[in-house]
Amino acid sequence: MYNASVRYESFIARRYLRSGRFFVSVSTWITILGVTLGVAVVCFVMSMHNGFESEIRARLLGTTSHISVFPLRGQLISEYRELVEKLETIDGVVAASPFIYYKAAIASATEGDGIIVRGIDPEMESKTSNILNDITAGKYEFKEVIFEEDTIPGMIIGATLAERLSVYPGESIVMYSIMGEDIHRRARPRVAKFYIAALFETGLYEFDVQMAYISLPAAQNLFKTGDAVTAVHLKLQDIFMAETMTPIIDSALEFRYDVVPWNVLHQNLFGWIAFEKLILFLGFILIVLVAAFSIISTLVMLTMQKRAEIGILKTIGSTPASVRKIFVFKGLTIGLFGVLGGWVIALTAAYIQNRFELISLPPDIYFISYLPIEVHWLDFVGTGIATFIICFFAALYPAYQAARVSVIEVLRK
Repeated sequence: MYNASVRYESFIARRYLRSGRFFVSVSTWITILGVTLGVAVVCFVMSMHNGFESEIRARLLGTTSHISVFPLRGQLISEYRELVEKLETIDGVVAASPFIYYKAAIASATEGDGIIVRGIDPEMESKTSNILNDITAGKYEFKEVIFEEDTIPGMIIGATLAERLSVYPGESIVMYSIMGEDIHRRARPRVAKFYIAALFETGLYEFDVQMAYISLPAAQNLFKTGDAVTAVHLKLQDIFMAETMTPIIDSALEFRYDVVPWNVLHQNLFGWIAFEKLILFLGFILIVLVAAFSIISTLVMLTMQKRAEIGILKTIGSTPASVRKIFVFKGLTIGLFGVLGGWVIALTAAYIQNRFELISLPPDIYFISYLPIEVHWLDFVGTGIATFIICFFAALYPAYQAARVSVIEVLRK
C-alpha cells in the first residue's frame, strides 16, 4: 500500500515537472540549471583544493621529510650516525638521513643572492627524498674537481636560482658564511668556492629559487659545526602515519630529541589550505541556496497554476499529506537532476584541466605552475547530500501551501 502511494505521488510529480505553461516550464529548467551550476562549482572547487593540497604535499615532502628529528634547545647532533641506525630499525621507517641546514650568501661572476644551503650525504639523502628524480641537468654528485688550478667540491642548485645567477653546470660560484664566527670581534665571512655539478627542479618555486645542496663534509667545514649535523629526517612507509609514528619514535629515542611530523612542521601552510577550502565551500554553497529560492518560487507558481488539478486530486481521495509529498517529490527531482548534472560538469572540467592544464598559476605565489584537480568521491557525495537537504526544505513551504488548497473554493470557481 505504501509503495503504491509513493509511486502514485512520484508519478504526479513527474507529470507536473514535464507539463505546465511555458513560463512555468522554463522556470523549472532554469531552476535545475541553477542547482546544476551550484553543485558543479562546489565539486570543482573542492577537487581543485584536493589537487592543490596533494601536489604541494607530494612536492614538499619529496624535498623535505615525513618526520624530522631536531636537537633540543637548538644544539647540534654529534651522534647522528648512531641515531640514523636506530631510527632505521623502527617499524614503518623506510630510511633516515642527516643534514645541515643554514643560510649563506652566494655569488657568481655577475650576480649574488641569499640562499639556504643543505649539507647532505648523497647516498642517504636519495633514500629519503626525491632529489635524484628532480635533477634536470648535470650529475647528482659532489666529487672534487680541479678548476682553474684549485680543487673545489661540487654543489647542486635549483634551476631558477641558476637562471638568476646566470650560471650553468660546470661553472664556479662562491659562497660566504659567518656561521660560527664571533661577530663582536670583526669576524670576516668564510669563503668557499664550488662548481655547479647539477641543477634540480622540484616544481616548488620557493625551493628552486633559494635552495642549494653541498656535501655533508663541505657543509660542516663551511659552517664550522665539526662532526655534527643540524637534524635528521626520515621517510615513512605511509606519510599519513607520521602523527601516529611520532610518539613511537620519540619514545624509542628516550625523549632526548624534538621529533616533529610533517603536518606540524608545515602546519601554517596546510592549515591555511584547509581553512581556505572550508571558506570556499561555505561560500559556493550559497549558490545552491540561491537556487533553492528559485525552487520555492517555481513550486509556488505551480501551486497557483494547478489549483484545479489539486482540487480534483482531493476530490477523488488524495489527502493533504499526499499533496505535500507530490510537491516535495518535485523539489527532490529538481535536486536529483541538478546533482547529476553538476557531477558530470565537474568531472568533465576536472578531466579537461588535468589533461590540458588550461588554468595556470604564478609559481612565485602558489608554489606550483598549474592548477591540479583531484576528485574525492566523499566531497561529491557530501555536496549531493547537502543539495538534497536544501531542496527538501525549499519544497516544504510550497508543498504546505498546495496541501491547504480548499476543494470547495476550487469547485466554486
